[in-house]
Amino acid sequence: MSGVDNDRVARQKEGTMTDTLERPTTAKSSRKKSTASAFTAPKKLSDALQKVLVELLELQLQGKQAHWNVVGKNFRDLHLQLDEIIDSAREFADVIAERMRALHSVPDGRSDTIAATTTLPAYPAGETDTAETVDLITARLQAVAHTARSVHDTVDDADPTSADILHAIIEKIEQYAWMVGAENRTP
Repeated sequence: MSGVDNDRVARQKEGTMTDTLERPTTAKSSRKKSTASAFTAPKKLSDALQKVLVELLELQLQGKQAHWNVVGKNFRDLHLQLDEIIDSAREFADVIAERMRALHSVPDGRSDTIAATTTLPAYPAGETDTAETVDLITARLQAVAHTARSVHDTVDDADPTSADILHAIIEKIEQYAWMVGAENRTP
């Protein structure tokens, strides 16, 4: 045995070194890190962000329903515009949910939760004319913006960074409401 091997055997006997296979298994895993030093969302912040998340997820679902069933004049333009709104709603929902997770809160995007807590009215079944679709989607965009605005101060008081996210969402959703709604306006 070489000197290095003798030192290794001596350290193993003293308990100062173990082989990988001999490591004790009673120690707790280090995978779960303590969040004591991290900012944790207070309940009112989690609840406020959850409201926005639900509205965005419902907007995405209703937007798809409208997208599939719109008919009439300017079909193609509205059909494509709905896809743009749906994509934004999906992205915004993901940003909100991931922000909640970053703040050690648990987002709930299950269909039963969305159905039970959304403030958006149900979208009609079947085909809808483009003019009616414009009014329906505009009302839903305005409702989502209203929800985001209604929780803004609560969010801002608890976490200005989350409020900044709401600002971007409100800006884009209100822009969509204006652009979609303009379809049915006359000067």
